[in-house]
Amino acid sequence: MAKKNTKRKLIGLVSSLSGHRTYYTTKNVQNTTEKISLKKYDPVARKHALYTETKKSLGRNEIKPRKG
Repeated sequence: MAKKNTKRKLIGLVSSLSGHRTYYTTKNVQNTTEKISLKKYDPVARKHALYTETKKSLGRNEIKPRKG
């Protein structure tokens, strides 16, 4: 079984028109530190909109690092 690449994180893309997270993608956080924004189709608004990056889980199932 292949080793999972830990440098790539799963991110959600939020629409600027409707506020829905329709698209998810992976991003190499070591090379790309700034937030990405893409122009994609928004099925709720039924037109193209600017999608910006957010966390996928928004803190619900995130594992916190141990203190040590």
